[in-house]
Amino acid sequence: MVVEFYADWSEPCKLMDPVMQEVKEIAGERAITIRIDIDKNQELAQQYRIYTAPTVAIFKEGRIIWHNNGITTAHEILDHLLLEIE
Repeated sequence: MVVEFYADWSEPCKLMDPVMQEVKEIAGERAITIRIDIDKNQELAQQYRIYTAPTVAIFKEGRIIWHNNGITTAHEILDHLLLEIE
């Protein structure tokens, strides 16, 4: 599962919209992609120690196995994701 932790007020988060769309299109049914607003889900963000928006994380069995703070390319996300689903 690929999760983008974002905030509506964050300009870098807005730049991640097409990136996450590309990840979703390429990964297809092999991975779930979701967005979580850190302002509306503060407890969850604290649980996973998310302090920067955007942060992209790849989860496996409920644990973060990779993450990156700030703007991330689709290529970088997919490289890490495909390692986990193959």
